[in-house]
Amino acid sequence: MWREAEKFLLKDKYIAPLIKKWGHCEIKPKLHTDYFQGLVGDIVGQQLSGRVADVIEGRLRDKIKGRLTPNKILSLSDDELRSCGMAWSKVGAIKDLSRKVKSREIHIRKLSELPDISVKSELIVVKGIGPWTADMFLMFTLGRPDVFPIEDLGIKNGFEKVTGKKFDKIKSANLAEKYWKPFRTVASWYLWRSLENQ
Repeated sequence: MWREAEKFLLKDKYIAPLIKKWGHCEIKPKLHTDYFQGLVGDIVGQQLSGRVADVIEGRLRDKIKGRLTPNKILSLSDDELRSCGMAWSKVGAIKDLSRKVKSREIHIRKLSELPDISVKSELIVVKGIGPWTADMFLMFTLGRPDVFPIEDLGIKNGFEKVTGKKFDKIKSANLAEKYWKPFRTVASWYLWRSLENQ
């Protein structure tokens, strides 16, 4: 899926060595999946390791007994949600997302049809969904090819390691746009991989 991006980025002095080392980009979009469940998972996973997030999400699914839906989430008390191991702020965010999807303030099924900027503006109306979560949704759920998540700590660290330049949100975003557009998502994946030991 990302062959065109890899071919383009092989011309870049920063990313080309990473493509040679790590092989093909492994982002697999989850198009046509249940975006509500995905966003609940994204909220749960904020600032947590994947393993911890999976445990909390598993407890939530056990409590709900199956598929996560706005109605099922709203039928639980805040204390019941909190008992799954998530912070109060995440309880509030998941409830807010559920209310906004139920009232159709967010058109959850239409997100894949919208341009990136519109997806972000739909999502950040939810209390607890900011630019980072919206970027992760664009990259990993919708598989959008040209997202550069400047709020991500791994991107900051990877950028500094790979380019040798101090990360600055504006200057670094400009460099990414100049050299990696229209495939900044794929370049970002390689920046993350650069932080792994192999």
